[in-house]
Amino acid sequence: MAESNLHFHKHRISRQLKEDRNQQKSRVLWFTGLSGSGKSTVANATEKLLHDLDIHTYILDGDNVRMGLNKDLGFAPEDRTENIRRITEVSKLFADAGIIVLTAFISPYLDDRKSARKIIGDVDFIEIYVKADLSVCESRDPKGLYKKARAGEIKGFTGIDAPYEPPVNPEIVLETDRYSIIECAQFVVDYLLKNKIINK
Repeated sequence: MAESNLHFHKHRISRQLKEDRNQQKSRVLWFTGLSGSGKSTVANATEKLLHDLDIHTYILDGDNVRMGLNKDLGFAPEDRTENIRRITEVSKLFADAGIIVLTAFISPYLDDRKSARKIIGDVDFIEIYVKADLSVCESRDPKGLYKKARAGEIKGFTGIDAPYEPPVNPEIVLETDRYSIIECAQFVVDYLLKNKIINK
């Protein structure tokens, strides 16, 4: 179908009405960092704290999404970019639904994250750099991936033989090799409270 034949349909129930009902603002919490840095763990801990405050949330986790929506994608640079492009569009839909969405993806490329911010919107996009030294991530190695990468069983593994480009100016930096998971999650909630994204 030619793009010229497509027309955007406005919804009768606006995002503002959904946010008002949910008593919160929609945002995309974009957790990025190396494998083993703690993205998924911190995102889940953050969601639990928000759930306890009656905040409407949803987590988009890298592995889960690759098992479904993006199961046709590999890990070549162009596939990684397409993976993030799709997640960006899905995240934008969640934000439009009046929900705080937490995404936990390595998203190793600066340009991909810049593109995500542009599509989602600078106000809605909150970049959270889950930071831990590579040696710490390797020592954790919850999935045994670093061991396989070092043995040459996995090619193009981020941090070993594929690059990770750290955020330049993220809204939040969580040093998971210095602070506990619950402390990091609370940092995120405190940011949301301070910026009046949630009011609990």
